[in-house]
Amino acid sequence: MPKKGKKMYPKLAFFLSILSLHILTTSASDPDPVQDFCIPNTELGSTRTSRFNLETCKNPKEVSPEEFVFSGIKSPGNFSNTGLSAISVTPTVFPGLNTLGMSFVRADLKVGGINAPHFHPRATEIAYVVQGKVYSGFVDSTNKVFAKIIEQGEVMVFPRGLVHFQMNVGKSSATIFGSFNSQNPGTHRIPNVIFGSGINDELLEKAFGLTLEQISVMRRKIIFPKEQGNV
Repeated sequence: MPKKGKKMYPKLAFFLSILSLHILTTSASDPDPVQDFCIPNTELGSTRTSRFNLETCKNPKEVSPEEFVFSGIKSPGNFSNTGLSAISVTPTVFPGLNTLGMSFVRADLKVGGINAPHFHPRATEIAYVVQGKVYSGFVDSTNKVFAKIIEQGEVMVFPRGLVHFQMNVGKSSATIFGSFNSQNPGTHRIPNVIFGSGINDELLEKAFGLTLEQISVMRRKIIFPKEQGNV
């Protein structure tokens, strides 16, 4: 019996290693759907868990084709002072996306407009240039920049969690369509995170070599409105 146990132990260890890897991998993304689709039943509300809200689904027999169609990105939205308009499309505004593990965005840039450095903690993004010429890139964890000008019909991928940015370098407006592999990618805009989150002024002085007056100026001029969507 002892010999048999010794022979089985490596197999058990291997199985546990594979199981642990599977758990780590699957927990790093949106949960897999357990049905074809789930149009939230707003009349019944949702149940809050430690990680996310569990939406009560409509009876499939009560779901219409219109709930899988979204018409809200036909035109640009409101532009910020950086020349960016971003319309995020998540299950909040497009219920048909619920539980499908994806979301998307329409972004428009005026000539010279920028999408300031930011990152998405829960999603990788694919950016497709519908029209225009855009300087686009990201920075990896070794502080190396991967950037180039992409034009109509080209795409660029921004790996999950890495800081990325865009700027319209063409002579006309640019339109970008972004797609995320999460229905709730989240967005951390670097200027907002640094100067708009309430970090202690003394720390910012020491970190950036700025005076209190300069920090105040940065807060007034660089903070972008929260209503800008994911992009």
